[in-house]
Amino acid sequence: MSSQKPFVAIVILSWNGRNYLKEYLPSVLKTEYSNYGVYVADNDSTDGTTEWLPKAFPEVKLIQTGYNAGFAEGYNIALKKIEADYYVLLNQDVAVDSRWLDTLVQKAESDNKIAACQPKILAYKKQSHFEYAGAAGGFIDRWGYPFCRGRIFDYNEADIGQYNSETEIAWGSGACLFIRANIYHELGGLDKDFFAHMEEIDLCWRVKNAGYRLYCCPDSVVYHLGGGSLNYGNPRKTFLNFRNNLRMIAKNAPKQNWKSTLVIRLFLDQLSAFNYLISGHLGDFKAVWKAHYSFLSELRKWIQRRQEIWQMLSEQGNKKPNKAGFYKKSIVFQYFAMKKKKFSDLQKDDFY
Repeated sequence: MSSQKPFVAIVILSWNGRNYLKEYLPSVLKTEYSNYGVYVADNDSTDGTTEWLPKAFPEVKLIQTGYNAGFAEGYNIALKKIEADYYVLLNQDVAVDSRWLDTLVQKAESDNKIAACQPKILAYKKQSHFEYAGAAGGFIDRWGYPFCRGRIFDYNEADIGQYNSETEIAWGSGACLFIRANIYHELGGLDKDFFAHMEEIDLCWRVKNAGYRLYCCPDSVVYHLGGGSLNYGNPRKTFLNFRNNLRMIAKNAPKQNWKSTLVIRLFLDQLSAFNYLISGHLGDFKAVWKAHYSFLSELRKWIQRRQEIWQMLSEQGNKKPNKAGFYKKSIVFQYFAMKKKKFSDLQKDDFY
């Protein structure tokens, strides 16, 4: 391997993912970039992954976390053991284009203020459309709702090249997140208390608050199956998403209005809960209430965590937060009231 290019560690966190690895790893191993390694971090699988992997793919390095640490802490444990210039956090159910990595490296190397990038993420089973988890880059509205170019709430657009421009974003998807290793560690990595879901958005928001830049690079393309750990619509996923979104707001929202943002968001979540109820989704209704109880019962803890994070950013001498990729309006209002289903329907002037 050439030593001229930065070393990239492609790290796949796996839990009972033997079948996924069998299907998706071959494409990753065909990556044409000249200086990379592939690692599987196993989260205490019980499907024989750890015995099978060294025989099936001897070129892949196996790291065992020792227990099911969840997405966030599973990655933290693994990445502490890997020295690299860049990490790629790659889901076990992602296939990649052979030249996907060069574009991401080139973009990051062009500016040391670029902390992370994500490729264009298409649906593995419907490759004409964007995939839910990331699409063509993530954004955040004024009340802390994440959405994407190509996917707002449950509406996934067809990819007709409308988002093929490189653009600065607020967050990159954990399905395929390319990030500088030193910045990952300096900013504390993924929050283990999230366990799973939205931990990558939380990390990216912290990166933005540190003044760094994130980009979506659509010339790089990957294909995500989605729902490889928890299926979409699973009440457990609903609980984690609602709870972790509140935690994320408490930690990262701007200093001048984080309290009011939380209050409005709690109210909007209740509207979502009752919508689940009248739609017959009793499990999701209960999940939202459970998420609110969990968050509010630990509110003091998250206020303390917020203070620690902003103190850390201050001590590191970081400049003012980078607001690029944040939406000044309510995506809920635009989607449900104004019927704006596509990202291209939104006014450019309404973004920072």
